[in-house]
Amino acid sequence: MADAKNDKDYDALTSFLGDYGCFQILMMVLLSLSAVPPGYMGMMAVFVADTPEYRCRAPPLNSTLNGSSSSSSSATTPGPDSCSRYRVSGNGTGVSNDTEPCAHGWDYSTDVYINTIVTEWDLVCGNAWKVPVSTSIFFVGVLIGTLCTGHLSDRFGRKPLFFSTVVLQAITALIQGTSINWLMYCFLNCLRGISQMSCYVLSLILGSEMLSKSSRVAFIMVGHCLGYGIGYAILPFFAYFIRSWRMLLMISAIPSILYIPTWWVIPESPRWLLHKGRVEEAELVIRNAAKINKIPSPEVIFKADECLELMKEKGENENTYNYLDLLRTRNLRNIIIIGVFLWMSVSMVFHGISLNTSNMNGNKYLNCFFSALIDIITYLTAWLFANRMTRPTLMFCAMMLSGVMLLVIQLIPEDMQIMMQVFTLGGKIGIAAAFCFIYVFFTELFPTVVRNMGFGVVSTAAHMGSIICPFIIYTGIYLKVLPFIIFGATSFVAAAVNMLLPDTRNSKLPDLISETKPIRRCCFQKENVIQQSDVQEKV
Repeated sequence: MADAKNDKDYDALTSFLGDYGCFQILMMVLLSLSAVPPGYMGMMAVFVADTPEYRCRAPPLNSTLNGSSSSSSSATTPGPDSCSRYRVSGNGTGVSNDTEPCAHGWDYSTDVYINTIVTEWDLVCGNAWKVPVSTSIFFVGVLIGTLCTGHLSDRFGRKPLFFSTVVLQAITALIQGTSINWLMYCFLNCLRGISQMSCYVLSLILGSEMLSKSSRVAFIMVGHCLGYGIGYAILPFFAYFIRSWRMLLMISAIPSILYIPTWWVIPESPRWLLHKGRVEEAELVIRNAAKINKIPSPEVIFKADECLELMKEKGENENTYNYLDLLRTRNLRNIIIIGVFLWMSVSMVFHGISLNTSNMNGNKYLNCFFSALIDIITYLTAWLFANRMTRPTLMFCAMMLSGVMLLVIQLIPEDMQIMMQVFTLGGKIGIAAAFCFIYVFFTELFPTVVRNMGFGVVSTAAHMGSIICPFIIYTGIYLKVLPFIIFGATSFVAAAVNMLLPDTRNSKLPDLISETKPIRRCCFQKENVIQQSDVQEKV
């Protein structure tokens, strides 16, 4: 990873391009559009894996069950619950009080869906556990994508790997729509998770390295997040008109396919090219950008001595760091420990509320759309408040809002559906703000020399939270408000733990491990008591 000095040198050498020329705006728009498919791919399970109302199917050649026709309305219950039925007497003329399993399968309501993976493979009763497992496997793929993206993009380049994930995203969605069994669906779900997260992260990295500091902030906090939110918002629109899970998956591949021709428009990251010593290619990218902006470019953009400083290999005396350095000093170790818990909690609650749309009362499509709309509004609002409040205070207020709203839901009668939706979306406002802002906060907490590794650790924890959340949602089958209680309590605890973190607003980004800020103490300590381990720097 290049240090802060290199970044400054690069920005100075390319400052003649300006901040918001035609090239920068074009890159911001195109790369933000690439975040649209990841926006709906991550939430596809809301409709694809939803469980409609169901009941035991009547035995063949038996016209009566419980004194009514087997084709009667769903109000007639063939048993004490949806997973069993009353045993028919031997002569077929009556029903005993004994029950038996649904030996002939289930009948599913088609009021909301034509079919889902649940109705396709009877993932109910004894097989109901397969539904949250299939969703968790998607987030396992997300975790794998996170771990692999950084190393592969450093080796092979941002652009080739980015477009490879775009293609993989389209292919896996198309093939998944033809799945012949649950195992095939799960395997492809894992691949779709890998491509979803890798595509999202790589487009973010590619845009960040191409743009100047001013346009970079707007791209990350507004453009890219907005693209993700728009993708989430269009999901219920398409799901409403396409109520077959196979067709919905196949249609979802179209935007990724249409995006492939942008290969001839989006260039490779010039920073990465310079770090690899490919100076001529980097200059060609900058000259093409200047041509699009209709401004003249210097005869020589990257001079020989400046290029040596911009390259990755700068001599044998350069310090190298590993993951153990995240734990060597108390200050950084505390930041990592708190960060792991915070990221896991925020990701679990954020994805949990989003995926829990199927357990909410009211129209599933409207619930999903309003949840996405809340995300979009919250991203923009968080951007406005980012420099007006201290970092821990903003995180605390956001997570406390989420916790209060979610815990109050258990006090609302089930017949007050609109009120429950309002409080659920209120909880989504808080956690969406925390989900967006936590990236900015920890960028300022981690020192430059280990920032990538620090993000790798906390991102891994975040995806572990995403893997857990489908099982928490599954508890809603037994008690509808239980997921909200768990998510609300988690938000409360995370909000309290967050207040231990130091404020980083208007502070210089730390470069060395010794510059890491200490966490706040719960009890009084003399300021002059500093352990030697807190100020050691690798030499």
